[in-house]
Amino acid sequence: MRTNRLRHLWTDGKTAVNAWLTIPSAWTAEVMAHAGFDAVTIDMQHGLMDYQTSLAILQSISATGVVPLVRVPWNDPAAIMRALDAGAYGIICPMINNRKEAEAFVGACRYAPGGYRSYGPTRAVLSAGEDYVARANDEVLAFAMIETAEALRHIEEIAATRGLDGLYVGPFDLSMSLGLAALADFDDPALRRALIAVVDAAARNRLVAGIHADKPGNAARFSEGGFRLITTVNDTALLRAAARDALGLARNSLG
Repeated sequence: MRTNRLRHLWTDGKTAVNAWLTIPSAWTAEVMAHAGFDAVTIDMQHGLMDYQTSLAILQSISATGVVPLVRVPWNDPAAIMRALDAGAYGIICPMINNRKEAEAFVGACRYAPGGYRSYGPTRAVLSAGEDYVARANDEVLAFAMIETAEALRHIEEIAATRGLDGLYVGPFDLSMSLGLAALADFDDPALRRALIAVVDAAARNRLVAGIHADKPGNAARFSEGGFRLITTVNDTALLRAAARDALGLARNSLG
């Protein structure tokens, strides 16, 4: 099985830079992957793609060395297993609030005896290698999203879940759940305390801490704070910003 490059980066103490895909297009995904990110995540929760489009995106990413991840719509075993069978090398699962939910999530990512993932790696064997089933439990990543006050209260038990690889902070939902005045205000003391709690729990349990950093300029800040998977860009946001900038330049040139 083709090895998961993210695991090697983290073993070497490095930080992985991740891009977020929301546009339902294999072409734009291919462009993003060829930019050279360490990983790209297909967002099937809030992104605009369905399963068939996600499959095409996974195929386009395979032309690069970028690690393909999928944020599934929910903690649904069927969605998790289908994404893995299609070739995802890791799953980011939203709204994990306690150990029971974390265990159910991890179990769907692992073949027995580590879990209850059903056999049927239709595309995964083709894209990853014939020994996929034997090695998938060691290579596939399982990240639980921490994005509620309840999850913070149960952060230690979530982090202690056997087979979990990481905790991934969703700062917007977490800000709402905590009742903060602004969403993803990383200077808010309450949000900063929450982030520290997640990083500390991850470190105690030898997990990787990840976060939606919102913008590239925050990457160094979060890496220094202990996060090792940092999402710095979103394809839709990049396109919107580039379109606005190009239009502004054109209008200014016209006087």
